[in-house]
Amino acid sequence: MTVSPELGGTPRTCDGGLARAFAFLGKRWNGVLLGTLANGPAGFAELTRALPGISESVLSDRLGELARVGLVSRTVREGPPLGVSYQLTDRGAALLPALDALARWAHENLPEAGRGC
Repeated sequence: MTVSPELGGTPRTCDGGLARAFAFLGKRWNGVLLGTLANGPAGFAELTRALPGISESVLSDRLGELARVGLVSRTVREGPPLGVSYQLTDRGAALLPALDALARWAHENLPEAGRGC
């Protein structure tokens, strides 16, 4: 946390990990998508319905990106009907406390008129 110079503190240097985390999680839909998977596995169509406003191509891109960094796993269901489900990995689930804290902070401190789902 940076302390304001008016309060007598000196700002600390940029935290590279924090910068990387916000660059990745701040990309539209990444953090929200992880939070949406908090209740368990979901199929592509379920995720599309749960995230109004996301296009199918963006959802597909984000799921691929989250899978590549090991936060989400993709499982093909044999069927019938054949399907694919997505779920958080242990690494993805480890982010949930931080995402929950950010959501609580936003509910308490940011006006509703901003970007929503």
